[in-house]
Amino acid sequence: MSGSVARRPDGQWRARYRDSAHREHAKHFRRKVDAERWLAGVSVAQARGEWVDPRASRITIEQWAPHWLEGQVHVRPGTRLGYAYIVKNRIVPTWGRVQLRHIEHGDVVTWVARMSETGLSPATIRHTFRVFSLMLDLAVKDNRLARNAAKGVRLPRAEPAEKRFLSHRQVHELARECGTTYDLVILVLAYTGLRWGEMSGLRVGDVDLGRRRIAVNRAVTEVSGRVVVTTPKNYQRRSVPLPETVMDRMHDLVADRDREEPLFASPQGGVLRNGNFRRNVFDAAASRAGLGGLTPHELRHTAASLAVAAGASVKTVQRMLGHASAAMTLDVYSGLFDDELSDVAERLSRAAASASADFLRTNRGLSLVDGDPDGSALGA
Repeated sequence: MSGSVARRPDGQWRARYRDSAHREHAKHFRRKVDAERWLAGVSVAQARGEWVDPRASRITIEQWAPHWLEGQVHVRPGTRLGYAYIVKNRIVPTWGRVQLRHIEHGDVVTWVARMSETGLSPATIRHTFRVFSLMLDLAVKDNRLARNAAKGVRLPRAEPAEKRFLSHRQVHELARECGTTYDLVILVLAYTGLRWGEMSGLRVGDVDLGRRRIAVNRAVTEVSGRVVVTTPKNYQRRSVPLPETVMDRMHDLVADRDREEPLFASPQGGVLRNGNFRRNVFDAAASRAGLGGLTPHELRHTAASLAVAAGASVKTVQRMLGHASAAMTLDVYSGLFDDELSDVAERLSRAAASASADFLRTNRGLSLVDGDPDGSALGA
């Protein structure tokens, strides 16, 4: 970096330098020592790769947000819509007119505290904060900021919501209350663990009657009231098994139908939407079954619970649910595997006792061969 410090006619000292693109940057100071100190700091930042263009960091959050949102092409449409909502309603009202270069760590800490004071849930605060931090991460990568001021901010702990697991009997009672038109929807959700969007995205051709499997190749989501077909969450295309009793019903459902038809359709023949289904069928059926307040997503939890009770391993449950990793499955459903851990302890105890008995019998036999009829050599 080339730079210089010179005195101006008005008595101030001007420090100036050229960046790697040969653009000139200048700043004025009352004292020469301050100008030299600033110029030295710029030189050190450039040497460390921490220099940012001061003009680029003058952009406000309100101006930066659309640029960041445009780059979120890798996320699902529903996720992107959620990001846009958070930016508009929770980030811009506070940070909209603030320039990137003026965002300080302490200000972010205060913002998080104020969100807590307004009564927002810890989960909502954490999600809002994550979006804001991602925006600043991009600014760092774009050479607009030297660091992300949101790094290291302590967030309120989000307590996991208590999960509700249905028994086999409750599943079938709920299915019966939904009527013969939709009872199979309940059974598929409760015994496969499909997300609602994955279930509503199924086509007749996804059912393999011979192998008793359903192929999960797509998902349906709603974006601003419009139906969008995407890949399953975490891009986890998979094949899930169905119990034989449920598969028997599938024979009748798919018979003589076109492979491209929706497996489950609305009364009008289109996509079966979650909101409409809950309002017209599910909520009332759940109340009649004594399961008031139940949501369709809790049938996914039920599927995990019933699978573990039937002896499924963590890896099997992960594959069935389409989780990105077994670690994620354990994070969500660790409590379901407590009994399995107890079973492991019991099996280890039985194995250890058996091994100890075998050891004693073997050594007692050796002592008799060696002429020690009372086995006293064992205690020697």
